[in-house]
Amino acid sequence: MPPARPSRSSRGPLSYRPEPGSIPTQPGVYRFRDAGGRVVYVGKAKNLRARLSSYFQDVAHLHPRTATMVTTAASVEWTVVKTEVEALQLEYSWIKEFDPRFNVKYRDDKSYPWLAVTVGEEFPRVMVGRGAKRKGTRYFGPYSHAWAIRETVDLLLRVFPMRSCSNGVFKRSAQIGRPCLLGYIDKCAAPCVGNVTAEEHRAIVDDFCDFMAGHTTAFVKRVEREMYAASDALDFEKAARLRDDLGALNKALEKQAVVLGEGTDADVIALAEDPLEVAVQIFYVRGGRIRGQRGWVADRVDEGGTAELVDDFLLQLYAGAGRDEIPREILVPALPPDVATYESLLSDLRGSKVAIRVPQRGDKRNLQETVAQNASQALALHKTKRASDLTTRNRALEEIQDALGLDEVPLRIECYDVSNLQGTEVVASMVVFEDGLARKSEYRRFVIRGVDGQNDVASMDEVITRRFRRLLDEQGASESVVTESGPMLVDPETGRPRKFAYAPGLVVVDGGPPQVAAAQRALSELGIVDIPVCGLAKRLEEVWLPGQEDPVILPRSSEGLYLLQRIRDEAHRFAITHHRSRRSKSMVESLLDDVPGLGEVRRKTLLKHFGSLKRLREASVEEIALVPGIGPRTADAIKDAVARARRETGPAIVSVNTATGEIEEG
Repeated sequence: MPPARPSRSSRGPLSYRPEPGSIPTQPGVYRFRDAGGRVVYVGKAKNLRARLSSYFQDVAHLHPRTATMVTTAASVEWTVVKTEVEALQLEYSWIKEFDPRFNVKYRDDKSYPWLAVTVGEEFPRVMVGRGAKRKGTRYFGPYSHAWAIRETVDLLLRVFPMRSCSNGVFKRSAQIGRPCLLGYIDKCAAPCVGNVTAEEHRAIVDDFCDFMAGHTTAFVKRVEREMYAASDALDFEKAARLRDDLGALNKALEKQAVVLGEGTDADVIALAEDPLEVAVQIFYVRGGRIRGQRGWVADRVDEGGTAELVDDFLLQLYAGAGRDEIPREILVPALPPDVATYESLLSDLRGSKVAIRVPQRGDKRNLQETVAQNASQALALHKTKRASDLTTRNRALEEIQDALGLDEVPLRIECYDVSNLQGTEVVASMVVFEDGLARKSEYRRFVIRGVDGQNDVASMDEVITRRFRRLLDEQGASESVVTESGPMLVDPETGRPRKFAYAPGLVVVDGGPPQVAAAQRALSELGIVDIPVCGLAKRLEEVWLPGQEDPVILPRSSEGLYLLQRIRDEAHRFAITHHRSRRSKSMVESLLDDVPGLGEVRRKTLLKHFGSLKRLREASVEEIALVPGIGPRTADAIKDAVARARRETGPAIVSVNTATGEIEEG
């Protein structure tokens, strides 16, 4: 691919419009950047010239969000590719990498549980979980309710007695030579004690996965045959057990509605739209049965219709999916403009033909109407939750701007807090809120090394100095890389934002006038005069500004004060978490110094295994002895040292919560 080509940047979209004829007519992917070099929008086009030209018309004729995007941007650049499939793949990778603020972002309207089977382990385990997927695990779902899938699994374990216990329970049962309760009630084959071999247990797991994947008829018929055969052989006890197994299978199948033909594998997608937002619902149909559902909501970015929204959704849902996650058929309310490109890409990912189409009649059409009703209800519910929240966040930022006399609304707020215990293990935290929401990927931790003893003011000076000196260094490094779009605040090779590269609209410190003065002094010494600073004191929740004798008093009902409190409390929580971790590790190392035969390497191994003093204290001698390099005799000495330290010093005080006055123990 040829390298991306930036255009000139200055104020207004027409000022950075590319020269006539300079944009190629081939397919490609383009990026808009703001004045700081951050990517704000990524798009693809069959014809780059035609697509980009549409952005540089009269702003009054553009959709409001599109107009906001082109006026926020300061440059545009593009990359030419050979095919439309390549453009689709590059667009997906850039959206994942840069997280542009003006691209449609489908957010889960709730957390959905998955049924997971850890097929990568020697003895695979079935469990219900949420969150990101992991390698070496096969997933089924997602499902609407965790309790429903747990009931189903409980029924199926009678027929497929595979392992469902945690690693800790499994290891403990293996050590004591007795299975857990599930092994005694025949809901686990008990591989932990050797009742079945790894190969026999794997066969049970494979049957379970096949059943969950939709191959149900064969299992039901097989159990029926075995039941009748046992009855004919006068083995009525076995026949009764198989009869109960058959009932469990049928009961599990009743929980999954049959909606289409048994061989149908399809994702049924429907949208509910309004001028500002769109809700998407998807039903996962495997083997003709609904295996799960999921929902997303997103802000509408431009004036694109349903087809364009489907295009964005398919890109985010499937472009990075594995072959097992892509069905043979995808039913949508409208075909995306690049439907042939999507079918080609998804067919390559799946390894077989994938069709994208709009159902016109019959059961598939009826099912999509049901999904559309779910989407409409989800959008209505989301609006009742979001309307006040979005309005409140905007009002909070405006109140902060007015109360502090800021020139602009502080869209990015950074808050700093210092945590220590009698001057030891001094740490600081930096949390970031953008548009009133926590941006946890931007959080930072600091270990204070240049301050002796308990001195919060000096610690605050150090952390502010280190953070903003890094800002200046990043900006200085960026200025040495000159492009047509001007100085870049991102890596010129990858386009990724540098750490600490963006200045906040407001710096908040946890404390009163001394901490505020220290932060302001640190900024002034670095030559930074355009970043406002304030402090939030816990006692009366006053807001302090540099050089002012009296605080700014915000009403207790103020949304601005509530937002500042949330940010301050999050910084305190983040600092306490960091402090607790370091304090616990240092205490483990110190109390183990005198244990005979326990050198530095073994201490670190022990610390890595248990992670904290609390977990080490709760561990038994046998569990400690299982750590590599720790034998029974050393484990006894470690247990005695931990118990002796607790008797002599009592609970380890990690920190004092100055907001509540409560002691937080390790």
